[in-house]
Amino acid sequence: MDIYKINTAKELIAGNPYVGRGIVAGLSENGRSAVAAYFIMGRSANSRNRVFVKKGNDLYTEPYDPSKVEDSSLIIYAAVRERDGGLIVTNGDQTDTIYDGIASGKSFEESLECRRFEPDAPNFTPRISADLSFEDGFSYKMSILKSIDADGTDCARFSFSYPAKSGLGHFIHTYVTDGAPIPTFQGEPERIAIPNDIGAFADELWTSLDENNKISLFVRYIDLENGKSEDVIINKNK
Repeated sequence: MDIYKINTAKELIAGNPYVGRGIVAGLSENGRSAVAAYFIMGRSANSRNRVFVKKGNDLYTEPYDPSKVEDSSLIIYAAVRERDGGLIVTNGDQTDTIYDGIASGKSFEESLECRRFEPDAPNFTPRISADLSFEDGFSYKMSILKSIDADGTDCARFSFSYPAKSGLGHFIHTYVTDGAPIPTFQGEPERIAIPNDIGAFADELWTSLDENNKISLFVRYIDLENGKSEDVIINKNK
């Protein structure tokens, strides 16, 4: 078994009906671009009734049809926010928690100490987060907050810190696959190949996601020399 193998997005996702929400962070193969990606999937009508919308350089989930929203508490949030010297990507409103925490002098990990998994028993969906930092070269951190047991009695907290390596990214998602209840992500973030071309990477991610359950995808490449960013947004609801 090669524990250092870097898999493609297709190898990690294709054929899996439900990996839930996913975050990728890493460095392009040529070492020129910091890369972040976020996608959402959904099984219920309420979850599927969403699109990604940019506001400035930040990304939000919004209802596709506002008249059909049943419960907005866990599906409408800022998914990506620029911060001073970094970029935050999460699967929930903990984006704002991290933003406010870092702004007040807390670390990424400290900012999340007041949060826990989502209150959606019996699934107890994990909160997954990433923080890309450009303050001393490029590096990134990831976190998952998940239930410690099937009853949701307490929260287990895992954080991961990575130096940037050309062509290497890390991929964390909320679920292993579909189920009842849905099994939460296990282990450390998966190693994923990051190509140089944003269009190619976005296409590989989108086409690898299950056709019935995928909703939206966001990919950003940030030029480490000049700080300029390029985005791709794909919404199934158009």
